[in-house]
Amino acid sequence: MIKKMKYDFDRITDRRGTSSLKWDVSDNELPMWVADMDFPTAPDIISALKDRVTHGVFGYNVLPEEWAPSIVRWWKDRHGFEMEADRLCFCTGVVPAISCLVKRYTNHGDRVVVMTPAYDIFYHSIENAGRQVYESPLGYDGKKYEIDFADLEEKLSHPQSTLLILCNPHNPTGNIWTAEQLAAVGEMCSNNGVTVISDEIHCDLTDPGYGYTPFASVSDTCANISVTCISASKAFNIAGLQSAAVYSRNKKLFEIAVRGLNSDELAEPNTFAAIATATAFGKCGDWLDELRGYLTENKRYAEEYIRCYIPEVHCVMSHATYLLWLDVTKITEDSDELASYIRNATGLYLSSGGQYRGNGKSFLRMNVACPRSVLERGLELLRRGIGSYGDAL
Repeated sequence: MIKKMKYDFDRITDRRGTSSLKWDVSDNELPMWVADMDFPTAPDIISALKDRVTHGVFGYNVLPEEWAPSIVRWWKDRHGFEMEADRLCFCTGVVPAISCLVKRYTNHGDRVVVMTPAYDIFYHSIENAGRQVYESPLGYDGKKYEIDFADLEEKLSHPQSTLLILCNPHNPTGNIWTAEQLAAVGEMCSNNGVTVISDEIHCDLTDPGYGYTPFASVSDTCANISVTCISASKAFNIAGLQSAAVYSRNKKLFEIAVRGLNSDELAEPNTFAAIATATAFGKCGDWLDELRGYLTENKRYAEEYIRCYIPEVHCVMSHATYLLWLDVTKITEDSDELASYIRNATGLYLSSGGQYRGNGKSFLRMNVACPRSVLERGLELLRRGIGSYGDAL
């Protein structure tokens, strides 16, 4: 018997005309690029925000009492990791936090190791601070990605390597790193005096039956060399509220982070940010569980469609995020050109893989966090675009 869903993820919400970054496109275009979802957030979050709006006074804020405990309970119950509430610092986003911490944990000219392909903003955070990106390419066998530990150790052992930015789970490949893999990374970093910033913003978007392992939970070594960046923004579709948190069990690393975030004016909560986060982690687990099931079915549908109707494209195997990493090696070595062609020819707006570096020039990234009918349309446009691309050359 199919279980009836409590929440309607098939309903289409018109986001045009709402100052949406994703939907700031022409009328004939379908955006499936930037990583936010086309679903309204959980009803309890909407209700909490409405109550706060009705109060009508929006002066300066402190964090609500339930903010830190809601995060601690969530990570303990969902991920088996108990954080200390007094080692959590509010900040206005994972990206601002990473940019701030790169400057606090490294010196000008240092090398920051990134396992590539990786989220493109990592590179901006490093280079804008006057540091050097030091790529450690992930191994790719034509089907899936793995950490190349030999290369990673070589990069971490360089005298100028002082920081690793880890993405756990990984964007854009969707890899969920195992405890054993994370332990090995932690030992390498510890042995080479390298601090770890672990971006875990996608951690709650795993397929049902698949968990993730917080980097800091793996061992005392991992906990003592790392700072973790977390947020409800991806899982609950509240990125526009600018709310995240930084955690470290290491007192010195934590105090450096707190000073940096406050010095950069990144630790002041707006009226709605912390309320939404506390509500998400405190009341919205059932909504997230249904969402994860829906997203997984969307991914399965897309993978099957591509396998049947666009066989020259390969979906990289993954069990996290709502992002498909599409291997277009059989079509082109320039996914920038391919993405541009598909957008111009069909209106489908995907992310080109080149911006993620590594071997990304042979990939497209497709966001499937949308109602099924929208996904069906997007896949048909992808089929048409891929089909006509060769003729246009």
